[in-house]
Amino acid sequence: MAETFDKKKTIDLRHKYIGPSCKVFFGQDPIKIVRAKGQYMYDERGERYLDCINNVAHVGHCHPDVVKAGAMQMEILNTNSRFLHDNLVEYAQRLQATLPDSLSVCYFVNSGSEANDLALRLAWQYTGHKGIITLDHAYHGHVSSLIDISPYKFHQMTGNVLKAPSPDIYRGKHREDHPDAATAYSDEVENIIQDAHKKGQKIAAFIAESLQSCGGQVIPPQGYFQKVAQHVRTAGGIFIADEIQVGFGRAGTHFWAFQLQGKDFVPDIVTMGKPIGNGHPMACVITTRKIAEAFMSSGMEYFNTFGGNPVSCAIGLAVLDVIEKEALQSNAARVGRYLAELLRQQKEKHPLIGDVRGVGLFVGAELVKDRSKRTPATAEAQDVIYKLKEHRILLSADGPDRNVLKFKPPMCFSEENAKFAVDRIDEILTGIFSCSGCQIPSPSDARPGLWQHSRLHWTAAT
Repeated sequence: MAETFDKKKTIDLRHKYIGPSCKVFFGQDPIKIVRAKGQYMYDERGERYLDCINNVAHVGHCHPDVVKAGAMQMEILNTNSRFLHDNLVEYAQRLQATLPDSLSVCYFVNSGSEANDLALRLAWQYTGHKGIITLDHAYHGHVSSLIDISPYKFHQMTGNVLKAPSPDIYRGKHREDHPDAATAYSDEVENIIQDAHKKGQKIAAFIAESLQSCGGQVIPPQGYFQKVAQHVRTAGGIFIADEIQVGFGRAGTHFWAFQLQGKDFVPDIVTMGKPIGNGHPMACVITTRKIAEAFMSSGMEYFNTFGGNPVSCAIGLAVLDVIEKEALQSNAARVGRYLAELLRQQKEKHPLIGDVRGVGLFVGAELVKDRSKRTPATAEAQDVIYKLKEHRILLSADGPDRNVLKFKPPMCFSEENAKFAVDRIDEILTGIFSCSGCQIPSPSDARPGLWQHSRLHWTAAT
């Protein structure tokens, strides 16, 4: 479909009619995207951009199989899920088959925010408690109940919300040199529970992204979730695994990111969204039969007008088919390893890169001004993002200090795409030093004063 307005008119109309808090990427010079295919997006001039950040278009933008499935079902029927329809039960069966047997009851909703909100309701009803433990820098959604448990957006925790340290072994409280970081971080949760009990608070749930995304591409240390779950369950609470950004094979070696912790860890509730419908508004909560029955015992009927409708379920089935048919999980494992290795090679070359971490196609490169102090290089990260845009590469920076370059591309992302992106990052980081006649120092020579020579454009980035 051709564009209706020129870019300036689109911007003017957005300013007039769209809420000012609804931000766009690259605010100083936003991109107008008019079509997309696979891992590429195209602007109104036909310029092609490599999409390294769109974890919603999971199997690739506008995948023909997904589009066809939705269009065909829309021609036949789309209706409230309170009518019987095979798509709903078939999809629930297919989805459950990817999970441990105990996670067997599905609630379909329309967004990740709805899924996490419902997960909290399930936890409150099942336990009879109100306390929620969340991780620092977490983000779980935009509805009121979730803003309260999302320190990434809102740092004023309410009385029933308790904040545990992010299990970040690079810049967190317990780092990679700790002999047992998993236990150290889980002990922090146990201490929070004990303090809560002293104040008369009872714990309903611990909620965490299986891989912390907005918090800076944080990979929890092995065994952390098992230990946390033990503390929380002993206190009468349950464990909620938020897979909304990282599920459906993105981790590469496993279909669900919580499975990276080991076969002995099974959450009580799993929430999913974003990639589930490849851009179609769809999400799900999956829990145990025991928790589902406790929710029903409240006497309040639960229904969702659009959740699990025939069109959404047809699209969800098509997404699962494409993941399997195109071996996208194994592609994530292979390309993700290659991408991480390319970035580690750049770390050896550029002292600005302090850490590279990730699994599958979930990879982060943390930029620091000083490797020994691990001082966040926020302005430098923003400069890299804007310069990549000039090379038609879409990447973003996140984390508490917005200094982590994060890769979460469509799952069809290739080794060629990875090399193209990292080569451009190499050029940009080299340019930061060469622009003022600086020599690229060895990593051991990195120091804060070195960065004052770089030609950064932080004002443009903000």
